Amino acid sequence: MPYYIYKITPGPTDLLKTLEKLEQYDSYKEARNRAREMRAAAQPTDNHIIKVIFAGSELEAEEQLMEKREAPILREWEK
Repeated sequence: MPYYIYKITPGPTDLLKTLEKLEQYDSYKEARNRAREMRAAAQPTDNHIIKVIFAGSELEAEEQLMEKREAPILREWEK
């Protein structure tokens, strides 16, 4: 399964996001390094995030990125 690099731009609500597939790689190391380069080249005023995701297809990757995830529960020792 390939690794996809996506640019995620927030929308007016948490449920609406704009996803743009930038690149696709077969190895995690290549995808990670390329995503780091993209993040480093971004301007501080840019309103997007770069994410690497592992999925079977572009559709599956986009479904995972659009999921609403619960905030993690912080334990007392993690605060």
